[in-house]
Amino acid sequence: MKYCNASCKKKHRSKHNKDCEEHLRHATKLHEEEIKRAAELYDIELFKCPPEREEDCPICFLLLPLLIMGSRYQSCCGKTICSGCIYAMDTICPFCRTPTPRSDDEVIKRTQKRADIDDAKAINCLGNHYYNGLLGLPQDRTKALELWKRSAELGHIQTLYNIGIYYRNGGGVDVDMKKAMYYYELAAMKGYASARYTLGALEQEAGNMDRALRHFMIAVESGHSGSLTNIQILYSQGQATKDDYLKALQTYQKYLVEVKSSQRDQAAAFDDRFKYL
Repeated sequence: MKYCNASCKKKHRSKHNKDCEEHLRHATKLHEEEIKRAAELYDIELFKCPPEREEDCPICFLLLPLLIMGSRYQSCCGKTICSGCIYAMDTICPFCRTPTPRSDDEVIKRTQKRADIDDAKAINCLGNHYYNGLLGLPQDRTKALELWKRSAELGHIQTLYNIGIYYRNGGGVDVDMKKAMYYYELAAMKGYASARYTLGALEQEAGNMDRALRHFMIAVESGHSGSLTNIQILYSQGQATKDDYLKALQTYQKYLVEVKSSQRDQAAAFDDRFKYL
């Protein structure tokens, strides 16, 4: 209703105040129900299981180990190859037969060349190097964030997790947990196990044990050993059932069978960094 002035509006308030209050309560209730339903729908998406398999080694065709040192990105051809196949070939790339780079400068040049043709993994690697100041590059976390966002736009899932870490740690910016959670959840929904584990750990810290357990159970399917350890802790504290722990243990053992090979065992025996257990 329109009024000619404030005095007229005040004078008429008693005639419609009750109706307005009722309308406001009704609108507020509807809004709260919409928010609750939106949260429920989001949780359905958040806790969907990721794809059963992510990526195989292009040489031995076995599932790549989850542990970062269990595989290596090759800046010569852009392939990610398991530690066993790299160990077997020693001084050359198992895929393209290019000699292993002999200096940090050569690694950076090769990686930059791959990044220039929009190789998302190469762009992510450059971002990692700038973030930590590695291989002769200056530490520039603003540059790292730019590279990670570009890599994410090209579809590299791990980069989403890196961006989450950036905002959680305040790398060059103020800490922003809302943005960090957004990127962690985005990476988890796309199947990145470390992001899923991180969400579980954060829920565990907050006392939300049911949600933590759900995250850990999904992460174990991708071979995340830390999630199995946390499920064991929840079980010992009475926050998870025996069946939960048994299922997680069986799932993790199945993963170990999938990633195991004699060459990978030899690589692990040669260098502890290659161990994936």
